[in-house]
Amino acid sequence: MGQGKFAARKLKRDSARFRWSDPHFARTAGGLKLKSDPLEGAPQGRGIVLEKIGVEAKQPNSAIRKCVRVQLIKNGRQVSAFAVGDGAINFIDEHDEVEIEGIGGRLGRSMGDIPGVRFVVTKVNNVCLHELVIGRKEKPRR
Repeated sequence: MGQGKFAARKLKRDSARFRWSDPHFARTAGGLKLKSDPLEGAPQGRGIVLEKIGVEAKQPNSAIRKCVRVQLIKNGRQVSAFAVGDGAINFIDEHDEVEIEGIGGRLGRSMGDIPGVRFVVTKVNNVCLHELVIGRKEKPRR
């Protein structure tokens, strides 16, 4: 690193060059987050339920977390989404249209003891899943 009175040019050049070794900068500047994000930067996304799956929780917990495989409408990618709430999976059927959003893990990754699940179901056929679970609304018949 340059030091001294006339080292500004070298300091500036080195700063620009070495910041690429910072993973946070490289991920942002290279657009890697948008490339790998199934929602392509959007906060929510719509998709069609392909199947219901049970995901085993990571150690030391022992449970089967109820999730669904969703194919996104905008780009056809398949993702797993967690159905939040006691008995929430019963309100979701195959071929339903669901709305998903990020589960809230760090850097957009999975959260808690659910491995490989980065999204959570918020709506089923345009009705809030939480409202269905607590019994305030009924699922519309299509």
